[in-house]
Amino acid sequence: MNHRFQCQCGQLVGEVAHARSAIHAICYCRDCQAYAHHLGQADATLDALAGTEVVGTHARNVSFSSGIDQLACLSLSEGGLLRWYARCCNTPLANTGRDWRMPYVGLVHLCLRAGGAPLVPAFVPVQMHLETASAQGTPPRTGWSQLRALLGFMPRIAAARFTGSFRRTPFFTATGVPVVAVRVLTAAERERAMAAV
Repeated sequence: MNHRFQCQCGQLVGEVAHARSAIHAICYCRDCQAYAHHLGQADATLDALAGTEVVGTHARNVSFSSGIDQLACLSLSEGGLLRWYARCCNTPLANTGRDWRMPYVGLVHLCLRAGGAPLVPAFVPVQMHLETASAQGTPPRTGWSQLRALLGFMPRIAAARFTGSFRRTPFFTATGVPVVAVRVLTAAERERAMAAV
C-alpha cells in the first residue's frame, strides 16, 4: 500500500511505497535541529525533546506526482547530508547521503502526515531513538528493537550497490548528480542555525 506525502501548502505531492517495510526513528542530532531552525520549521518539526521523526526507506520507494519544480536541496556543510525540502513553504521532506549508491532516504514526518494522517499503522511504530545525547531531555530506550530494525534494513540498502537498484531514485539523475542544485549554507547561516539549537 502506498502512503501519500505532501508539503504543507500542497504544491509538492508524492507517494512512498512499501510503507510497512520502512524503519521508523526519531533523531535528536544537532544538525537535524539546526536544519529545522534554518527552515523556520522548528515548532512543526521538532518534538518536545527536540527530536525529528523520520521514516527510512529505499529511494526506489519514493516518487513525486506533482510540484517537482518546488523541490529544493541544501546541506549544512560541504560534506553533510543532502536535505531536501519544498521551497514553496519550506517543508522538510527527506534526507539522503551524497552518494546515490547508498540509496537510504529518511522521510521527515511533517510531509508524511498530509491531511493529519497518522504514521501508524501505515508505518511501523518508532523503533529507534538516535543521537540521544543531543536530546533536550531523556528519550525512551529502544533496546533490541533498534538492533533488529537495523539488521533487517541495512543489508537491503547495502545490496542496492550490487543489484543496481540504487539507480531508481527521484533525487539523483541517471549519472548520480542531484536533480536540483545543492545549496551549502554559508558559515554565518550555519552559525545562526546552530545557535538556535
